[in-house]
Amino acid sequence: MAEKSPNNNTAGKPIRCRAAIARIPGEPLVIEEVLVAAPKPREVRIKIICTSVCPVDVTFWRSEHPPAIFPRILGHEAVGVVESVGEGVHEVVEGDTVIPIFLPDCGECTDCLSAKSNLCSKLSFSISPWIGREETSRFTDINGETLYHFLFVSSFSEYTVVDIAHVTKIDPQTPPDRACLFTCGVAAGLGAAFKRANVEAGTSVAIFGLGAIGLAVAEGARLCGAKKIIGVDVNPDKFEIGKKFGVTDFVNSRNCGDKPVSEIIIEMTDGGADYCFECVGSTTLVHEAYASCRKAWGKTVVMGAEPGAMLTFKSYEVLDKGKTLMGALFGGLKPKSDIPILIKRYMNKELQLDEFVTHEVNFNDINKAFGLLLEGKSLRCVIWMNK
Repeated sequence: MAEKSPNNNTAGKPIRCRAAIARIPGEPLVIEEVLVAAPKPREVRIKIICTSVCPVDVTFWRSEHPPAIFPRILGHEAVGVVESVGEGVHEVVEGDTVIPIFLPDCGECTDCLSAKSNLCSKLSFSISPWIGREETSRFTDINGETLYHFLFVSSFSEYTVVDIAHVTKIDPQTPPDRACLFTCGVAAGLGAAFKRANVEAGTSVAIFGLGAIGLAVAEGARLCGAKKIIGVDVNPDKFEIGKKFGVTDFVNSRNCGDKPVSEIIIEMTDGGADYCFECVGSTTLVHEAYASCRKAWGKTVVMGAEPGAMLTFKSYEVLDKGKTLMGALFGGLKPKSDIPILIKRYMNKELQLDEFVTHEVNFNDINKAFGLLLEGKSLRCVIWMNK
């Protein structure tokens, strides 16, 4: 995918380009001309090659309450080329192929220097409307109105400015419509199986929700050598899709009669799954996944969240069953060190990711990409900025 280095005549100057702006909750995005400021110290301005729509984009596009805010440039799954860098940036140079990732990796704090954590303590993750280190925006519309950032990326723009802590340099030969997949859900699912849960060969896995994240968990579990991979979903069509990624069994939670899903999974696995993954963001499913997990050594990994909701467990059950319940933001992956390894595994044809890209559209048709996801017709729709 190697591109020529961007025109350095634009370095240090604002760039006028197109962006898809969310102005009203739930209303179609509006493609307008915007001004993208030059990067400040420790920032990088990126020319976006392609991006994709994630359910998280849809959630904040439809939401009317904070941390939702408008007008905003959404988008956080993307790949691009460095156009210019701000003072103090040494990790990348103009022309490098990079992916912006919502999770910071400063490379300096105790957490970022440890193999045990991917949660930066210097630049903590949040749903901020600003760029990383200060509460300001690099976007304005042609009338001078501030446009807010999203997840520190805002990839629904031909150019964006991102803090260097959110930028990972990648192999320029990586196909751009696949590089997008390593920036959020798909990478998170792989990481949850590979790294957070550390799935072992010959074990059983239950995955609650076979969207892109759940299917990526299945792919990761398959590569780890899991013997039984059970997919749980309300859509029976997901079983055929899931088979491509290693799903061996399917449970339609709407067709279980009087039995809870957990009872069925316990029967299927002779005592409970070794690993359970909740990939929807539902407290009900977290409890069901935990109940489906084998006592003593079973692990339940939570991949989503329901804002404001509470989980409730009996203290004796926690003590008596000895199970593990853990969260996995971005699958436990460290963006700058783990993602290049995953990309290499894809380039070596170990990882099967092509099936995740079900549709491709041009930037002018970005609202079509939203529609395909809302209608359940796509896993990932790649949006080409200029093709």
